[in-house]
This record gives sequence, structure tokens and C-alpha cells, in this order.
Amino acid sequence: MLIEKTVKADLSTIVSAKLADYVQLVKMRLSLLVVFSAAISYMYASRGTEYINWSALVSLIIGGFLVTGSANTFNQVLERNLDKLMSRTQDRPLPSGRMNILEASIAGLIMGIVGILFLGYGVNYLTAFFGLFSLLSYSFVYTPLKQVTRLSVFIGAIPGAMPPLLGYVAFANHFGMEPGLLFAIQFMWQFPHFWAIAWVLEEDYSKAGFHLLPASSGRSKSSATWILVSNILLIPVSILPVYYNMAGNAYLIVTLILGVLFLYQAIRLYRLNDVKSALQLMFGSFLYLPIVQIMILINKL
Repeated sequence: MLIEKTVKADLSTIVSAKLADYVQLVKMRLSLLVVFSAAISYMYASRGTEYINWSALVSLIIGGFLVTGSANTFNQVLERNLDKLMSRTQDRPLPSGRMNILEASIAGLIMGIVGILFLGYGVNYLTAFFGLFSLLSYSFVYTPLKQVTRLSVFIGAIPGAMPPLLGYVAFANHFGMEPGLLFAIQFMWQFPHFWAIAWVLEEDYSKAGFHLLPASSGRSKSSATWILVSNILLIPVSILPVYYNMAGNAYLIVTLILGVLFLYQAIRLYRLNDVKSALQLMFGSFLYLPIVQIMILINKL
């Protein structure tokens, strides 16, 4: 009996450890945020209709999660040696040696194929196309370019802005002005968001040869200027849905308030040029996007 309990306890520990590794491998929080953004846009696209195709929505959520998990997995496979050099990533499954390359690659491939199949057969072929484009461009274009050019941030912002577009196309099965604007908002948001992260983690990133701040001078007035300009541009882009009758006054008011608060944080970073201000800007970005997306949904229902 004692041996049986010990075996069960050991098995439970092994399974829990493996699950924890896969949570890290797919970057669970990021993957869930992607799914949230896509689901919100699906609900927005379905407004005014008599019913929601729940089967398609579930397929979008599952497929979107798997495709994102696949992209994050291939990202870690390609950067496994670089992750060993950075404090925040050296305990990931691959650089720590808890998972081998073959297992991670097979997992990434299976997630990618199954995810695309969910999007293609459970939703529509156009959604599957955009999902495949996101997977390939993030994993095999953006990831290797991170060590080559600072422009990789612009390239990475394209697949990074795909979730709301996928969500809209999943319901409407066509591309147009509305999904384009949803894409544009998330595209512009990524610059202050990602550059704030790059500012906070610049020392760690530099250990792996990643120089992701917009200016070669690193944490400087020049980089802070780029961040400030991107914040300024985000405001008019975010209120375009009002101009095109995609949202109403409540969305306009909330988005303007958020935009001004977010801009204040960017101005503070420009003035102080310190990590604390960048950290505040980063956390501000985490709040900005989901609130804007929720508002565009509820203000149009």
C-alpha cells in the first residue's frame, strides 16, 4: 500500500511538472489574451444578428489557442540557446533541459496543424489562412529577425495584430474596413507596449543580442521620443471606429480618457528616462487594449 501511494505521488508530481512545462512552452497568459481578443471581435462582428454560431466560436477559441501555442513553441525552439543567456527565460523547459528539441518541435507541429484544421473546418478557410500566416510570420520571420534589426518590432506587430482580424473574419468570412480598423488599433498599440517591455528588460535582452528599443542609443531620449510618438498616433487610430460608425459616444469618451492617461505615462517616460516609468507604461498598456476592445463591443450591442 505504501509503495502504491508513493508511485501515485511520484506520477502525480511528474505529470504536474510536465503540465507546468507546457504552460511555459505555449506562454499560457499570452495565448489566452490572443483568444480573448479574437473572441471579442467575433462577438462584435455578430452584433445585430439573430444568433451566434457557438460551434464556430468554440472552434475559433480552440484553433486560435493552438495556433498561438504553436507559434510560441517554435519561437522557443529557435531561441533555446539565446534563452539560456537571459535571466527571465533560462528556466524555460528547453534551455533548462527539462524538455528536448524533438518533443517541443513535435508538440509545436501538432498544435499548429490541429489549430489550422479547427480554423479551416470549424470556422472558415479565410480564418485558417490568416491563422497560418500569423503562425509562419511570427515563428520564422519575426523570431530570427530579432537579432538582426530593430525593424523586427514592426514585422512582429503584423502577426501580433491578427487576433481581432481573425475574430471578425471568423464570423463574417470576408475582409473589409471593420476588421481592418480592429487590426490597426492592435497594431499601433503594440509599439508603446512592446517598447516599454524592451526598455524594462533591455539589459537582459542585450545578453542574447536583442536590441529591440527603436533607437541604437538604447534607453535614451531618442527611444522615448519614438514611444511618445507611437502613443500620440494610437489616439486618433483608436477613435476611428467612431468616425466609421462602428462605435458610439461611450466608446469615444472612454477611449479618449484611456488615451490621455496612456499618453501621460509616455510623457513621463520621456521626461524621466527611467525603468520605473517604463514599467508603469507597460502595465498601462496591459489595461488599455482589453478595455478598448470591450468598449467597442458593448457600445455597439
